[in-house]
Order: sequence, then structure tokens, then C-alpha cells
Amino acid sequence: MKKKNFVTLILATVGGILFALGMCMALLPQWNAMQEGVITGGAGLVVLLILWLVRRRMEGKPMVRLSVRSVATALLGIMGALMLGLGMCMVMLWNMLVPGIAVGLAGIVLLLCLIPLIRGIRD
Repeated sequence: MKKKNFVTLILATVGGILFALGMCMALLPQWNAMQEGVITGGAGLVVLLILWLVRRRMEGKPMVRLSVRSVATALLGIMGALMLGLGMCMVMLWNMLVPGIAVGLAGIVLLLCLIPLIRGIRD
């Protein structure tokens, strides 16, 4: 196993477990650990961000430069994922079947719009 793959394995495992545990702590009312869960989940996200930066460095890739197109693509992906999640919550938690399906489908459409944007960036 190459060194960069081993480092990725370790950091991804630690970051993923911290993030998942933090979300369970924050979102399960039986655990009564909202503040600790947010802190633990945030620590997991920081570890995953460090993983991304370390992996780019080990592959010899340059640091990330932000452009208007890359920021717009990221925002579109975030909005699509949030809308999809909101639609799921509306259907499963708040008993709003038809509006939830509409919001979820709008989120899926936004996520599908990412495909041509990302292909355009790589060309």
C-alpha cells in the first residue's frame, strides 16, 4: 500500500467516525448531547478538510484556486443537497407529502444541473 493511500485511509476513517458520531449526538434527543455533538461533528469536518489538503499535497497537485465558476458550482451543489434533504424531511417528519415531493424533485434537478457544469470545467 502506498503511503498516500494509507494516510488517506487513516484520516478518512477518523474524520468519518467523528462526523457520524457528532451527528448522532446532535440529532438524537435521547443522547441529550447537542452541543458536544456539534463540536465533535465539526472536528470530523476539520479532519476531512485536512485529509483533502494533505492528499492534494502528496499527489503533487497545486493548491486550489477559486474561480467564479467553481464557487457557483459548489453553491449549486449545496443548494441542491439541502433542497433534497428538506424535501425528505417534509415528507417523513412533517407529514407534507405533496410539497415535500416537489421540493425534493427540485433538489434533484439542481443536482442534475451539476453534471454539465462539472464536465465543462474539466474540458
